[in-house]
Amino acid sequence: MTKEYSNAIEVAGLTKTFNGTISVDDVSFAVQPGELFGFLGPNGAGKTTTINMLTGLARPDAGAIHIGGVDCTQQTRAAQHLIGVVPDESNLYPELTGFDNLCFCAALYGLPKRERQNRARRYLDTFGLTQAAERKFGGYSKGMKRKLTIAAGIIHNPEILFLDEPTTGLDVASARQIRQLLADLHHAGTTIFLTTHYIEEAERLCDRIAFIVRGRIVRIDTVENLMRQTEGRYVVEFAVSSHAAELCAAMMAEFSNLQCRTVAGGGIRVESSEPVRVGPLARFLEDHRAEVFEARKIRPSLEDVFVDITGIEAGVMKQEKEKVKAGGGA
Repeated sequence: MTKEYSNAIEVAGLTKTFNGTISVDDVSFAVQPGELFGFLGPNGAGKTTTINMLTGLARPDAGAIHIGGVDCTQQTRAAQHLIGVVPDESNLYPELTGFDNLCFCAALYGLPKRERQNRARRYLDTFGLTQAAERKFGGYSKGMKRKLTIAAGIIHNPEILFLDEPTTGLDVASARQIRQLLADLHHAGTTIFLTTHYIEEAERLCDRIAFIVRGRIVRIDTVENLMRQTEGRYVVEFAVSSHAAELCAAMMAEFSNLQCRTVAGGGIRVESSEPVRVGPLARFLEDHRAEVFEARKIRPSLEDVFVDITGIEAGVMKQEKEKVKAGGGA
């Protein structure tokens, strides 16, 4: 692809308010051509509002947006041929078949009939939907709808792709398939803007990540630089029977070199700048009437960096993921 712009996406001072509440607050960033840029934050942080403004589905109250060098605040539709959009909820037609939905989307971008039919069949095969090609989209499961929506967003081979929570609601195998597809598109030179609250997904896929909390970006950096914050940190997690908060307080009083906090599911997370000896800590917990079901050393992750920077406990993000999973299957 020939790119005649220095930044694929450039945003300055983007602001949006709903009913007196600021949803996006003076957000600025730039995405380079060919970059996979992650927008990471909890539900309600402003991710979807931002992507809606970038793709022309919502107008900002203030700020400037350039997509592929085009000033989108002045020429909202001028960059449409450059971009593909995968919204957080499907925008396809329930009364059309999967095949017809893809052909219709390809036609909107001016693809000739034979080419759009060939691409529709290819993407149906890629996403394992060939057998459902002639079924109406309204009868698809949530996971099938998600995959066809992604296929529709990329059927015209866009230079810049926006995806809002692309793996939400998918089973493990389908989510892995989507991530591999994104990695392949990235490798081929597609610029990708990805919103997610799956921290592991962002760590695995992205070149750079912006952390957004309550409408404001609190940090933008490469995954490599972010992960440097975990160097020299040693972590052990214990699964205990009860009163984890009391045990945490007792451990920090006894072991001055440790930081301790509770984690989701009744666990205790212990961190130190020195190697952690599991045996003495397990015995300490047992001496305080706790049954230790499991003790494991873990490698610090981007999740730990997110907690450090935002102050949002990792358990909050995990609870959101569980709510999403409970809300729909594949």
